Amino acid sequence: MLCFRINNNTLKNIISFFALLLLFASCDEDTTGGGGDQNIDTPKLSISSVTLFEGNADQVFTFTVNASKTSDSPISVDYNTEEVSAGIDDDFIATSGTLTIPVGETRGTIEVTIIADEWREGDDQFKVVLSNPVGATITNGEGIGTIRNDDEMVQVAEDGYSTPLSYPGLTLTWNDEFEGNSINTDNWCHEMGNHGWGNNELQNYTDSAQNSFIDDGKLVIEAREESSGGSSYSSARMITLNKHAFAHGRIDIRAIIPEGQGVWPALWMLGDNFPEVGWPNCGEIDIMELVGHEPHKVHGTAHWGPQGQSFSNNHGGDFSLTGSAKFSDEFNVFSIIWTPGRIEYLVNDNRYFTLNQSDVSINYPFDLEFFFIFNVAVGGNWPGSPDNTTQFPQRMVVDYIRVFQ
Repeated sequence: MLCFRINNNTLKNIISFFALLLLFASCDEDTTGGGGDQNIDTPKLSISSVTLFEGNADQVFTFTVNASKTSDSPISVDYNTEEVSAGIDDDFIATSGTLTIPVGETRGTIEVTIIADEWREGDDQFKVVLSNPVGATITNGEGIGTIRNDDEMVQVAEDGYSTPLSYPGLTLTWNDEFEGNSINTDNWCHEMGNHGWGNNELQNYTDSAQNSFIDDGKLVIEAREESSGGSSYSSARMITLNKHAFAHGRIDIRAIIPEGQGVWPALWMLGDNFPEVGWPNCGEIDIMELVGHEPHKVHGTAHWGPQGQSFSNNHGGDFSLTGSAKFSDEFNVFSIIWTPGRIEYLVNDNRYFTLNQSDVSINYPFDLEFFFIFNVAVGGNWPGSPDNTTQFPQRMVVDYIRVFQ
């Protein structure tokens, strides 16, 4: 029998050698079902995104699924659609199934039907999501479908309260029924800009036809979430300064009011001497204001104060609809009955607040002439900023404004 003498260093070297052999052997094994080398060679799947205009008839959005290489066996992957801002059965048809890419091919397509309409609305999105690949792995599994809106008609409920064209003892002095194809520039001009308007507002006011236009005998002021003049929102602010101003009488404005966190519509007036004396010395009459997170409540307020004062004195009240009703549901009529030393505020002929001259200790400005302002602000000190619950576009729709004296 032969015997070998092995010292400690030699033994350590032998043990290290066999340990390395075991390590390399374990690395070569496929312990995951695909293995490192196999995973590297497996085709990778990605899906495209699609952006198209909605159009006037239903159409198909075609999403392309690309494989990074051909395969010796068919590749399959499941897919289904998911809502983002677009709605199933309103904007697109829910679609699901399994896509197969044949041997030797590197692409397949998924078709989703888009439902067309004729109503002006914001762009909408949905997703096509890939899952459960066979013979491949997924690197980009979500394709975004963007439905670009190209309609001009505004869907407006015609229901709601209305007021007459005459009152005993009063004459219709001025009105705008918003007929015709465009805003009457003899009555209105636009104020523009994005400087916050004294309230840290977020919108850029424009004179674009996207933000203010006439549709079916209605004035529409539309606030949009979009890049505009350095702002993330656009809207419109229309005034009658240097065109029409009034002192006293009954004023009726029939309108549908928008809603949503951070949306701030208003129908209001400033003293016609505003360019000379500034605010609040000129006075402010807010016929209607609404903060969008309270869509059931409107506010009527008067502001005043000495020239150069950076804040206003104010006095006002509010009116709320009952139950689940909102001012965005249908038309309501916002009115003031304005006489020397007194302003009464009404909604649908319901009187809810009265300002008397005795409520104003100094500088009662409300017996002078005032001009009109219609606007939809976004963000600001009062309503706060929009959040993920706020839907755009938001529209204030005005059926008429009438001044009786």
